[in-house]
Amino acid sequence: MVRKYLLLLLLVSLSSTGLFAQSSQPAEPLLIRGSFSTYANADANTQIFDKEAREKELKNLRLQLKEGKYQEVITRINSLTANNFLDEHFYILLAIAYDGLEDPPHVIYYATQAIAVSPQDPRPYLLRASAYIKQENFERAKYDLDTALKLNPDSDLGLQLKTQLAQKSPELVPAPVQKSATPRRTETSHWMFIYVVAILLSVLLFLYCRYEDLFTKPKNEFARKEVEVKEQYDFIRQIGEGGMGKVYEAYDKVLKRKVAIKRVRPELVRSAYVREQFLSEARMVALLRHPNIVEIYTVIESESALYLVFEYVDGQTLETRLDIDGRLPFSKAKEIFSHVCEGLEYAHSQDIIHCDLKPGNIMILENYNAKVMDFGVAKKAVDRQTGARTVAGTPAYMAPEQQKGYMRKQSDVYSLALCLYEALVGQVPWTVKGFDIANKKIVPPSKLAPSIPPEIDEVLANALKEDPEERTQSVAEFWAQIEPIEPLQGEEDPSKTHY
Repeated sequence: MVRKYLLLLLLVSLSSTGLFAQSSQPAEPLLIRGSFSTYANADANTQIFDKEAREKELKNLRLQLKEGKYQEVITRINSLTANNFLDEHFYILLAIAYDGLEDPPHVIYYATQAIAVSPQDPRPYLLRASAYIKQENFERAKYDLDTALKLNPDSDLGLQLKTQLAQKSPELVPAPVQKSATPRRTETSHWMFIYVVAILLSVLLFLYCRYEDLFTKPKNEFARKEVEVKEQYDFIRQIGEGGMGKVYEAYDKVLKRKVAIKRVRPELVRSAYVREQFLSEARMVALLRHPNIVEIYTVIESESALYLVFEYVDGQTLETRLDIDGRLPFSKAKEIFSHVCEGLEYAHSQDIIHCDLKPGNIMILENYNAKVMDFGVAKKAVDRQTGARTVAGTPAYMAPEQQKGYMRKQSDVYSLALCLYEALVGQVPWTVKGFDIANKKIVPPSKLAPSIPPEIDEVLANALKEDPEERTQSVAEFWAQIEPIEPLQGEEDPSKTHY
């Protein structure tokens, strides 16, 4: 007891000095991140500029932007990316080009991608803030402006946008406080405030020392859940990492089973708006129960992150299998995709769109059974004509309408067909020699590998049509066209191809 009161006296004597010495830190601004996706698992044949060619291309693109040739910049970058010549600076250049064309939705999309690549660059935050102001989404504009000005407080464009935002939405940007005409009185008031605060701190410290046991438990619901995560699960090892966070193999000590836990990156859920949106979507997906879908057991919300607890699946992703074997015989691919189609069709029957179907999200088990996993960016299907508005997904496997931000069930059919094409051929269509870039006409799979039945060519061509209205309309229809196709006579050799 004597120790506690000595501690009390010491802290009271130091409280005033501490208040002077410690400068207040501004609150961390809430960040709205536009996308929960990643460009991970890029194709193994992706080509990167050598340094000289890269600098030359970027210099020409910047020169065209200065000359106001915005459409030429967009066309050139699309041509480069279609041929797998990639550079992280393309996102910021595309955002600037669309800003010049007064196209806020595209500015937001590409600025978001630029932020994901270079989160410390203030330029994409300013571009996205400008686009949000044009859309009259002032709250999000303020978040981006605060972030940009924190990274570069002397930005002229940032200060101009802040003035513009203050004119359009004064309630979000308070007017500057006028200097007091009586500084001596203000100084006195400041001392009085410090004195009152010191007294309150002394009282609180006394209460803490007197009733210490009341403060030893977790202080809030978030803290309790943080403790529960660490107490219920033993984290064994990290088994994966993507744009949304890290995935761990863990052991559930209560239910005595292995689980996979994804810890979502804190910056993705720092905003209360984004956190609630993410939680609502995760709860929606957690309702899915199907043998061909990796189940989400629960979602745990803590103060610093979100935890998604998944069924642990001991298997191999289709992406890993293709890295090892190159491609699959038609008979094995058909067996795997029969299970994939069943799981995806069930999700569609519940009006849930996967949004990120790719070989890395297809898990192959024993006997070529398969499960679809990572519904982390799934969306609820809405009106059939407009689709669910989203920009989530992996670009190499996104349908054309999905790249513009409109999701529908036919978008999943497109991604499913791309995965089957890659499983049979070993490459996605636009990386195959002979792909018609202008008309986006794919090379028939049977022309590339002699063991692939020719009947599959038309099935994939229909499922990969640019217009979703002309495309195969459902997963059930897609599988109904594949099911009657039988493997060709003779043993299949995946190594024999014509490319």
